Formats: sequence, structure tokens, C-alpha cells
Amino acid sequence: MKILVADDSKVMRMLVRRALRQAGYGNADITEACDGEEAYQAFVAGGRFDLVMSDWNMPNLNGFGLLKNLRADGFKVPFVFVTTECTPEMRQQAHDAGADKFIVKPFDGDDVRFALEPLVGVAA
Repeated sequence: MKILVADDSKVMRMLVRRALRQAGYGNADITEACDGEEAYQAFVAGGRFDLVMSDWNMPNLNGFGLLKNLRADGFKVPFVFVTTECTPEMRQQAHDAGADKFIVKPFDGDDVRFALEPLVGVAA
């Protein structure tokens, strides 16, 4: 499984990696991006990912812009927001744009497992 993790905080990317291990996805091939633009370029460059986990607020291109760009280009990869902000309006906006789930910070391996299993299945 190939997972793309986009967050402008290196610490948060490390926490997402740890939660993925705790959730049973420790064997996943994880690519990190420091913002939405870098994540988008990973797709444009031919990257094939099974899952995107993205922060909402990032410089250059935020997570919502990343989602919109991926969907506009036909990428149907499961997309999960990992964010501190999660208003009903944000949820609706993200859902309408094609997001699959929200994981609200702080989170742990159980939260990640609960969110990902319906999207990508149980980790091997």
C-alpha cells in the first residue's frame, strides 16, 4: 500500500506515521509532502497512491485545494483530512468535493484504523 501524507508540520507527519503503524499499516510505503503543492506534484509526476492523508491548512496549496485538483484531474484515490479544524461547514465542503473521511487532531492508532478500514481495508 502506498500512502501520501501532506502536512506542513514535520512533527505532525511523524505523528501520522506513528498512528499508521499503531493502526497496523506499518508496512505501507509512505511518501511525505510539506504542502498541498508538493503532494499534487507527486501525483503529476506519476505517483500512484492508494490513500492520501492531508492537513487542511497548509501554505502554497491547502488540503482542500489539493483535493479539488486531484478530483478535477480524475484521481479517485481515497482522501482523508487530518486536521484540528472540523466545522460542519468544512465537513460538508470536503464531502461535496470528494473527501472520504476526517480524522480530528489529536488522534491515535485506533482513530486511524477506524477511519481507514472502510476505505482501504484491514492492514496486512
